[in-house]
Amino acid sequence: MSLGEERISELRATAHPLRLQMLSLLTGAELSAAEVARELDVTQANASYHLRLLHAAGLLEVAGEESVRGGRAKKYRHVWDAERPSGDRPSSDDESMAYARVLAEAIPRRYAERERRPGRGKAMFTDAELWVEPEVWERVFDLVSEASGLLHASARPPRTEGTVRANLSVAAFRMDPGAAASNGAGGGVGGGTGGGAR
Repeated sequence: MSLGEERISELRATAHPLRLQMLSLLTGAELSAAEVARELDVTQANASYHLRLLHAAGLLEVAGEESVRGGRAKKYRHVWDAERPSGDRPSSDDESMAYARVLAEAIPRRYAERERRPGRGKAMFTDAELWVEPEVWERVFDLVSEASGLLHASARPPRTEGTVRANLSVAAFRMDPGAAASNGAGGGVGGGTGGGAR
């Protein structure tokens, strides 16, 4: 089956470390496959394949074309806030788990690339598996969504003067109230810790 014929879900498309990097890169910039390849230090053929897959999943749009040595090169961008039909939402737990694994594996790599200058390398970690009122959960979810939206909307091309490279990796979801007991956590009582580091 060719890439054009394959219908791939958004979540399955993002469940790959390179494609996750591409989406971040293309949130603040319109780039061709060659430019993406240079930025991420991969081959142009590899970049082109993954860009076509992300485009087929509806996560990228063609922002224009440019002339390159007598040919045409598409420039892609990630329209992170585009409305997508609910039918495109993932229905597979396997796809959701694959995405969660890729996201979790990206955090140590990104953290290793953190800024280490005194006073500038702020970092915060939090882990919370807690029982809270529904209103509290809704407020937390809205605040996390707002932070994500602000970061995405403010994205600029790599190394733009006056910008800093930053990371925000979040997994926020309601949990099955009965799962803790069935997973051996005992009595359905959730626990959690939170913390920050600077």
